[in-house]
Amino acid sequence: MTPETSNPEMAQTLQGRQPVETSTGRATINDVARVAKVSVSTVSKVVNGRYGVAPATIAKVHQVINELGYETSLVASSLRSTRTNIIGILVAEFEPFSLELLNGISATLRGTQYDLMAYAGNLSPEGHAGWERRSLSRLGGTLIDGAIIVTPTVEIPHSSVPVISIDPHTGADMPISIDVDNYGGAYTATSHLLELGHRRIAHIRGREDLQSAHLREQGYRQALEDAGVEIEEQLVHHGDYQHEAAVLAAHDLLDLPHPPTAIFAANDLSALAALQVAGERGLRIPEDLSIIGFDDIPAAAQSTPPLSTVRQPLHEMGAHAVKMLLGLLAGEEVESPGEFPAVLVPRKTTAAPDRG
Repeated sequence: MTPETSNPEMAQTLQGRQPVETSTGRATINDVARVAKVSVSTVSKVVNGRYGVAPATIAKVHQVINELGYETSLVASSLRSTRTNIIGILVAEFEPFSLELLNGISATLRGTQYDLMAYAGNLSPEGHAGWERRSLSRLGGTLIDGAIIVTPTVEIPHSSVPVISIDPHTGADMPISIDVDNYGGAYTATSHLLELGHRRIAHIRGREDLQSAHLREQGYRQALEDAGVEIEEQLVHHGDYQHEAAVLAAHDLLDLPHPPTAIFAANDLSALAALQVAGERGLRIPEDLSIIGFDDIPAAAQSTPPLSTVRQPLHEMGAHAVKMLLGLLAGEEVESPGEFPAVLVPRKTTAAPDRG
């Protein structure tokens, strides 16, 4: 039974009332008090669940709150209680890798007392560096109780709230972090190309400031060395984990007098960029050029042809990050887990080189 039907007199009053205009366009506690014909202190008691208000008045105030769309200020609530019950997910930008992590994070938060705030840091004109410190400064302690930072670019020695990082910066002074076996995944991807018979294997590198990019390059180099294949530096180009940079890298690689027969890209976005460049040049995939990526974002399976890649368990990583952060908020001791496994997913963009 709703408050309106349980109180016929109140229901008649609400149904007969004309739409209420607020003073500022956004409903305030004063608007609620005026429409409900109670004091501001009474509305405050209802909103904060305090004693001393009659049930009928509580029902009336809640009805007006719903009608006006009144929301309490998160900042004001945090100043009163030191908790907002909001977890912040801080990303540099909403790209496929971050969005897949968000899916796992949001699913794990369902049923808890916490809501989720996804926040994209404002990148400076110089690029990525420092966005997470600025974001934590704005949100920490006032809007969010804790943060999960995806691909932080700088070391974060101190924070006003507990922090978990995913795909961390290369520095040592970082929060508890979650990562995949980047080295092993890259080694497996390169070995897959070697086993198919490729010897001129190029690499489009990731971001210089991220540990994952360095480990993936190391895995690539070690696989070539173990196979007795000479590493040619002209086959290694910078891609920054970004589509535009990877397009330029792919053009440079395919413009070489002796271009590679295969490309291992440090992430799927870069691999898809290489696939685009190859298509524009009329190359057959995988007969003329094999391409493999890293991450297994949804677009990898949906590309034409479907992209071979190395899968990160992104949903599982996001879920684990939430559980660790909730542990920190509960005062528990939390340690970084071991690396999550990276699994080869061969599809239609890798095959033996065409010797014809």
